[in-house]
Amino acid sequence: MTEINSVELIFICFMLLHGFAAALNCTRPTPESLFGELEKDLFPKKLLRPVNSFSSPLNITISITVVGIIGVEEKSQTLTTLIWQVLEWNIEGLSWDDKECGTSRVSVPREKLWIPDIHITEFMTEDKSHKTPYVYINNTGHVFDDKPIAVISSCILNIYSFPFDIQNCSLTFGSYLHFNTDIRMVQGSSSEEILEESLKVSKTNGEWALIGVHVNPDAQLVLNEGSYSEIKYYVSTFNYLHFSWSLIFD
Repeated sequence: MTEINSVELIFICFMLLHGFAAALNCTRPTPESLFGELEKDLFPKKLLRPVNSFSSPLNITISITVVGIIGVEEKSQTLTTLIWQVLEWNIEGLSWDDKECGTSRVSVPREKLWIPDIHITEFMTEDKSHKTPYVYINNTGHVFDDKPIAVISSCILNIYSFPFDIQNCSLTFGSYLHFNTDIRMVQGSSSEEILEESLKVSKTNGEWALIGVHVNPDAQLVLNEGSYSEIKYYVSTFNYLHFSWSLIFD
């Protein structure tokens, strides 16, 4: 083992024995003072899952909003949607006094933190969505990560009378690598809240409309090596343009 690797191992073991993060002590209520403390006590630990013990799973709370149903392709059996994804988790032990440090919330560059590897199982193409460079941390150690995702996902379509059928497609969110002993997915917004918010902001290409969202908060992928915690959303849509024309001609 090299000298550098030995130092890194000692550092990791020290952090696990003494807690992942500690209360920050700002000398002044200024951005420079707070970021100086973050640079000293938090950012060097970005390689570590932010828990005090290897045996502690990290809860990742997820909520989504369906911004638009872009299209449903019968031939390729795909659904194209635009969603907002919100992930939230806690950095164990991290805190600071909002008066002492000047704020209760700060945005930090994404690359400065450990970020969970949450992906969508049904993804059919590489994720080329706009990459948001920042996340929020508040003074209790709570992290808020909000980003848009353009999703082209596989879907077993009901094609008996396509495109007049209601299509029900799933979007499954979970860690790409970490078993449920390391990352546990937790439902944020309810089905009703997601649908209400989605209908407020939803935009379509003039053809497909969102009519329902349902959540299975207890989904799991079970393999021989271990199990993965997942949250599964069922998105229901129908082609109201063809439906409207059918009403006219009927």
